[in-house]
Amino acid sequence: MLTLYYTPHTCALASHIALIEAGAEFGTHRIDFRSNQQRAPDYLAVNPKGRVPALVTPRGVLTETPAILAFIAQSFPAAGLAPLDDAFLFAEMQAFNSYLCSTVHVAHAHRMRGSRWADEPEALEAMKRKVPQSVAEGFALIETGLLRGPWVMGDIYTVADPYLFTIAQWMEADGVDPARFPR
Repeated sequence: MLTLYYTPHTCALASHIALIEAGAEFGTHRIDFRSNQQRAPDYLAVNPKGRVPALVTPRGVLTETPAILAFIAQSFPAAGLAPLDDAFLFAEMQAFNSYLCSTVHVAHAHRMRGSRWADEPEALEAMKRKVPQSVAEGFALIETGLLRGPWVMGDIYTVADPYLFTIAQWMEADGVDPARFPR
């Protein structure tokens, strides 16, 4: 049995969608960020990073959205959530997911979690002001250079699609008009 640890409105949504699309049997466990549950000893025993998502599997715990998505796609091959028969296309999908994780998500995080990178109030405010530009730049590259359409990888729906869907939902809060990126 799989158990997904999640918090609403986080990137854990991508893994949740992928588990449903895969037809996986799984349970969920909500982590309440408002009460700082992600730092509680019982959750840190599951995920010492203190973040979501975390996916408990019979073989151990997986963290980091790209890894969880790849695991889901490979564990449920009949769902067709990744180009498993083509190592290069699979790597391209992973590159896209890694870009979302390491660039777009990080740009977004500067709005609310700047204290991960700086302590000075001026630096925190400077990071917040930069978010609309840096997030828009990330989505501009996705729009013009990475999307193959109609899905991320072209004609096949993959685990990259719910990940993009999840992160794209944050655009407006980040000060970016989604109408700029119709694809």
